[in-house]
Amino acid sequence: MELSKQLDDVERRFEALNAALADPAVTNDPDEYRKTAKARRDLEEIVTLYREYKKIAEDLEGARLMAAEDDPELLAMAQEEIARLEPAIVKLSADLKLLLLPKDPNDEKNVLLEIRAGAGGDEASLFAAEVFRMYARYAESKRWKVEVTSSSDSSAGGAKEVIALINGDRVYSRLKYESGVHRVQRVPVTEQQGRIHTSTITVAVLPEADDVDIRIEPKDIRIDTFCSSGPGGQSVNTTYSAVRITHLPTGLVVSCQDEKSQIKNRSKAERVLRSRLYDLEMAKQAQAIGADRRSQVGTGDRSEKIRTYNFKENRITDHRIGLTLYQLDKVMEGGLDELISACTNFYNARKLQEQADAAGDESRNRAPARA
Repeated sequence: MELSKQLDDVERRFEALNAALADPAVTNDPDEYRKTAKARRDLEEIVTLYREYKKIAEDLEGARLMAAEDDPELLAMAQEEIARLEPAIVKLSADLKLLLLPKDPNDEKNVLLEIRAGAGGDEASLFAAEVFRMYARYAESKRWKVEVTSSSDSSAGGAKEVIALINGDRVYSRLKYESGVHRVQRVPVTEQQGRIHTSTITVAVLPEADDVDIRIEPKDIRIDTFCSSGPGGQSVNTTYSAVRITHLPTGLVVSCQDEKSQIKNRSKAERVLRSRLYDLEMAKQAQAIGADRRSQVGTGDRSEKIRTYNFKENRITDHRIGLTLYQLDKVMEGGLDELISACTNFYNARKLQEQADAAGDESRNRAPARA
């Protein structure tokens, strides 16, 4: 069976890594030890599940043999065991297939979150601020750290733009399907006649690039400093702590004035620039190989309307997967897990189907032609 062969190979690789971690040549080399330990950690979940699968498969085979006996008491026990074990092995098999899917190399990364007000004027800026608060609450529930690098407030008290770095465990794996246009339908506080208005904002979620992913050459950037504005205490407008970095080859411009320290602002701005350059590079590679980017990193299309937030009906609809929940109040307080898990399951199912279709095509191509 092809699945069993793949899993046997994974288990052998896992055991080889276990042995390597006891090898003095590996333990005495910190870089090699970290690399080996990470590789082992990446395989641990699937190996643990596979061993559970094999144990249940063995128990199920035993129960089926028992069911063939003439003893009515044994038959009843066997049927009870079969009824318990069959659903368990079906679920384990599905979970193992998911774990065997090619990993998104960005899943472990931190993210750069960019939220911008779109159509709708002040109402769009108010909603942008609320959506940022929603993600901040969600991050808090996951024990992630949110660092605002820049923001631009609107006259109505909302946000024209918010850019933040989110650091934590597997942040990109959870937020990667959030990119796109988010639409809000509600009665604005300024509306006198109670009419529902529609406004939009855009959300972009970019994996944070490491130095090894994107190297920024000093000759390719221009760095300007200027007086920061907005909250920040006595140093605001008195010291040149804010930093603007221009990437000359692409024309990308990044500003950061969140910190009082110029050094800290520069460090944050460089992280933002590196992530944007990495996103550009990923888009180029996907285009070059003609890949459907949606199958790799989510929809990736920020012009696509992905969700509608209807406050009057307490309804939120994800248009990509056809899911509607009547718990918008909970979602706006950071309760995003159900939506995010549904999107993840949808795209995983699609990847599994694509994999099955590709395997079917390969099998048909290998089949000998009939005379």
